[in-house]
Amino acid sequence: MSVVGIDAGGTRTVCLVADRAGRVVSEARGPGANLQSAGELEVEKVLHDVIGQAIGSGEPPVAICLGMAGVDRPGDAEIVRAILARIGGRAAILVVNDALIALEAGAPGTAGTVVIAGTGSIAYGRDAHGRAARAGGWGYVLGDEGSGYWLGRLALRAVVRASDGRGAPTGLTPLVLAHYGVDHADALVQQIYQGGTRPAAIAALAKLVGEAADAGDIVAQQLVVLGARELAGAAASVACRLHIERDPIVLAGGTLLGLRRLREVLVQELAIALPHAPIMPLAVQPAVGAVRLALAAASGRFTLPAYTDA
Repeated sequence: MSVVGIDAGGTRTVCLVADRAGRVVSEARGPGANLQSAGELEVEKVLHDVIGQAIGSGEPPVAICLGMAGVDRPGDAEIVRAILARIGGRAAILVVNDALIALEAGAPGTAGTVVIAGTGSIAYGRDAHGRAARAGGWGYVLGDEGSGYWLGRLALRAVVRASDGRGAPTGLTPLVLAHYGVDHADALVQQIYQGGTRPAAIAALAKLVGEAADAGDIVAQQLVVLGARELAGAAASVACRLHIERDPIVLAGGTLLGLRRLREVLVQELAIALPHAPIMPLAVQPAVGAVRLALAAASGRFTLPAYTDA
């Protein structure tokens, strides 16, 4: 017996195949597969490719668990389930928010909160009674504060404001200009508006914010602090609504785990907002949580936590 666990993010997709004991026997990776930013056809192509590569000539899985941002909204969940039904044959299909698989990976089977900042951002929690809550996760237009996209967009704004004389000079300017291979901020207009607005492309600038902040740039440091406070506020909202203020907080996502200063400031802010909660960076891939949930679904032991405001 085998199961498949998938973490489909805005930047990359990870697919794991595991045996009945949960041991990972194969892995495949592909580009991002976010339904809102990539669309249904692109998502199906990515999932078809990574599942096919991971399974290879092996036996068909008995269960597939996919974690993807936004799929706990009914319309999106139905679309993704239909995609997996076409790909997965007779496998049991479980489609959940990517935050749940990250929480399961970091705090298996227990109450807790996860804070994710990758291309997008969200805070999600579950208690011991099958209840869940979330804050953020509204997408790059409505929210995603503290995410890679959010930091990248604010970095671009800081550069053009500095160019206009409306904002403070910033060390982000040479970093951003070099990233796009241009000599002046005016040239960013063509770079951004002619194919450079995809969330993953803007999120790639977040690492420049981290570099500038580490080098002492005040503007970049302010962006990092603001992002960390937004993420801490989201986590506190979730934990307080579920009364899990003393349960673990898992930190996840490529932006959060990749930017040292963002992570350190977030830990400081969480220590103020939730002083009794242990904080731990996610030490394994989120797709490991998807494997665990797929195994639970295969044995009939999984119940999806219900949102308190549903």
